[in-house]
Amino acid sequence: MTEAYSMLYNITLGILGLFLLACLTRAIIGPRIADRLIAINMMGTLIVIIICILAFLMGEGYLVDVAIIYVMLSFLAVVLLTKIYMGVYHEKRRREEGNNDA
Repeated sequence: MTEAYSMLYNITLGILGLFLLACLTRAIIGPRIADRLIAINMMGTLIVIIICILAFLMGEGYLVDVAIIYVMLSFLAVVLLTKIYMGVYHEKRRREEGNNDA
């Protein structure tokens, strides 16, 4: 029975790896910045799930702590990227309005 669960976890890790590749391609090809930000956020979530499954399979409790730290860093990275994108968007908008007024 343990081998069946081990096989299930390995299959799950493989599927999550495929999802990770799909998110990576979406983050690279876009087409919009919002798509890229969502793909980056989803990649962070998938990596945390993979780390937690590996922590269970390996029996190492410290990997859960690593996953929690990774969640915090991933969240901060997405917030920072969103803030940068919004600043660039507003600056571009101001320039377009300035060109239209002139």
